[in-house]
Amino acid sequence: MKTDDLISMLGANVERVDRRQFVRTLSSAVVVGAIVALGAMLFTFGIRADLDEAGALTSLFLKLAFTMGILVPASVYLIRLSRPGGERKTSIALMALPFIAIMLLAAISLSSAPSSHWNKMITGDQWLECLLSIPTIAIVPFAVIIWAVRRTAPTDLVRTGALVGLIAGAVSATGYALHCIDDSLPFIALWYGGTIALCSFAGAKLGPWLLRW
Repeated sequence: MKTDDLISMLGANVERVDRRQFVRTLSSAVVVGAIVALGAMLFTFGIRADLDEAGALTSLFLKLAFTMGILVPASVYLIRLSRPGGERKTSIALMALPFIAIMLLAAISLSSAPSSHWNKMITGDQWLECLLSIPTIAIVPFAVIIWAVRRTAPTDLVRTGALVGLIAGAVSATGYALHCIDDSLPFIALWYGGTIALCSFAGAKLGPWLLRW
């Protein structure tokens, strides 16, 4: 068989790739992860009891704005990175913006408060619970999203794993925010931002192992 004939045969009746398939798969994985995180939070802790108060709702909205500000762009970048060579068209430096914004707001909040209040504003009453809960709740969302990404062919496994961890951490923090009663900006910046970053770091370390193909 001639080379040209072989190429023609291999190119015949090739099915078109559904580029939206992975978007649907990843969206489903994030939704499943969010449901699991919410269910774990409700089963373990329950929703905070003061959500009928304006101040509590405002604080919850701020927490959700922070976590969703991470979740949405990270999901978009993950879709790009999950395709071979996607890292050449993707810069995830913008993912630092939500963290920078919340740290600036935290610094302003501290500077406007008496120094005697700083310790309470930073540690709150639930710092240890937050530190342990967000990474723990993130485990199942992380596993589900890793399963979705393994169906593709990422080539930058470290950055892809970091984004999976970032998304899982943001999903977990979103669910935990419905329970947490510590609302100060320094607390959100340190314990929410820190634990989400920790999840991203863990994802970067696990990515090359879990996403290897």
